[in-house]
Amino acid sequence: MKSIQYHEVSGPEVARYFRDLARLRITVFREFPYLYEGAMEYEERYLETYFQHPESYCVLAFSEDRIVGASTGVPFVAEGPEHTGVFAGQGIDPENVFYFGESVLEKDYRGQGIGKAFFQYRESHARRLGRFTMVSFCAVERPPDHPRRPPGYQTLHPFWEKVGFVQDPRLRTTFTWKDLNEEKESPKTMIFWRKDLLPEAQGPTGKKTAPKSKNFQKPS
Repeated sequence: MKSIQYHEVSGPEVARYFRDLARLRITVFREFPYLYEGAMEYEERYLETYFQHPESYCVLAFSEDRIVGASTGVPFVAEGPEHTGVFAGQGIDPENVFYFGESVLEKDYRGQGIGKAFFQYRESHARRLGRFTMVSFCAVERPPDHPRRPPGYQTLHPFWEKVGFVQDPRLRTTFTWKDLNEEKESPKTMIFWRKDLLPEAQGPTGKKTAPKSKNFQKPS
């Protein structure tokens, strides 16, 4: 198992890692189910949200001095009315939601608990901000018979459920990007997953209990 160190950044400091975030997104999202034909122009447009918002967040996974994974988050209202309106339409106040962006990790580092740590770090950040009652992210919906679906492909749904999220089919939006086999960008259906931020677990002495994961280092 490779040693991993985590580094947290927020606000404008996230911009320092633009190239690393873009590289990881382009590499990882080429895989099914995203099939993303990466382009720096799109990356600049997408990641601008995280550079500009003062409460944006990114946790980076380092192996020695190289970034091998990253995970982002931002108050949901920064995502714009085309997405926040989906929640408002279901009676959920977007002001109370902290949005989890991508979790991207190189293949050689998967299966070591880093993905779980990414969720723990982002949830801890949302709790520190003190005003959010829900965290949420969205994932692309591909049909079971999609021609590029690899044999034996398994979704991440069981993992997301294990870390406390539920899929909410009422909450749908569309993102637009160019698939590997497409000549131009097209809209993709995205379904939101959400988790209520309940009070943290208390130990027998009334102290908060820290999350546990093999590669997890408690945020400072």
